[in-house]
Amino acid sequence: MPLNIVLIEPEIPNNTGNIGRLALASGSHLHLVKPFGFEINDTRLKRAGLDYWQHVPISFYDNVEDFFKTNEDKNMVFLSSHGSTNHWDIPFEDDIFLVFGKESVGLPKSLIEKHKDQLFKIPMYSEHIRSLNLANAVSIVVYEGLKMINSIKP
Repeated sequence: MPLNIVLIEPEIPNNTGNIGRLALASGSHLHLVKPFGFEINDTRLKRAGLDYWQHVPISFYDNVEDFFKTNEDKNMVFLSSHGSTNHWDIPFEDDIFLVFGKESVGLPKSLIEKHKDQLFKIPMYSEHIRSLNLANAVSIVVYEGLKMINSIKP
């Protein structure tokens, strides 16, 4: 898998369904970290993912600690509006983990503090907006990553 998309405690089923479809389309692996703001069998989740959901490569984790214990040796970057480095400066490589927070508050402050050197943002050019929709943000970063990875391959 070229990329791993990680959603920490996603809250909106439509976003998660759309990100699942994106994971499949981009050849990425989706990692979902509980608790969720919805039931995994929510019809809105399935509707957003259409009939592709059954084909999405996906891993589930009971909590943040379980995710980090399972993937402790993996290369990770964290996406947050609190980052100071733009997403196009991420050192993309195959199998990198792109970690996103939940829709209402983003990443937990403890992760932001702990991973300051691996914290990136998508630039926004208006003071009238706090953040982008999660599914849109994931799409921007995933396709930038695929572009970068494919441009360095022979």
